[in-house]
Amino acid sequence: MTTTIAPEDTRPVSRASERAPSLTRLTRVELRKLVDTRAGRWLLITIGLVAAVIVALQLVYAPAAEQTFVNFFLPSLFPVGVLLPVLGILSITSEWAQRTALTTFALVPRRERVIAAKLAAVVLAALASVLASLALAAVGTLIADATGGAGTWRIDGMLILHAAVFQVINVLMGAGFGLLLLHTPLAIVAYLLLPILWSVVGELVRPLHRAAEWLDTTRTMEPLLAPELTGGQWARLAVSLLAWLVVPLVVGWVRTMRREVA
Repeated sequence: MTTTIAPEDTRPVSRASERAPSLTRLTRVELRKLVDTRAGRWLLITIGLVAAVIVALQLVYAPAAEQTFVNFFLPSLFPVGVLLPVLGILSITSEWAQRTALTTFALVPRRERVIAAKLAAVVLAALASVLASLALAAVGTLIADATGGAGTWRIDGMLILHAAVFQVINVLMGAGFGLLLLHTPLAIVAYLLLPILWSVVGELVRPLHRAAEWLDTTRTMEPLLAPELTGGQWARLAVSLLAWLVVPLVVGWVRTMRREVA
């Protein structure tokens, strides 16, 4: 009896099977993570409810002449802008809080791709919040028009663009603090407390008044909620974002790349 040994398969492994997932696919995964966790899901629901409540309160209490599309749209941006940074923080720190970073970075060893996907996901969430605010403002305008309010639809296109920039800045600032601290409670407290402290100190200490005009984001971001910005306003905004957005993002990026996953 003879035994036949099948020759070993020496064909090269297909490169397609070894190809890393695309940034688009990773971003879709990170978007799904935003709603898969209980904290992220309820935060998104809260953001939508808060914006809806703002519009409802204006329909009930605002004078008829002020019930316009712009007046429904702008006030909804502020509470959403406060909550979006928390979403940005959770998108980063949840990996470490839930101890899933080891699995994530094992599946995608190049950490910079994971970080980039997380940032892209929160930016898309911020843009979606602007669309939601526009939709709620449209509903409010329709109701106002039917109930005797002004119901005016006119809005400057640049105002919508500035609103999008406003919300993207907010969520990226939160993500920056998340990358920098990698601890959910600490990052949330630091993000909410440090700018407020700087704003108070800059207002009370006379020698810091000039610096506060350039580094206080509550001042430098306020002009974004207007159709036009001057060159000086853009310059002050850029300087404040360098301190509160770029530096935390860069330092946090380096720290996350080097941190040991235990």
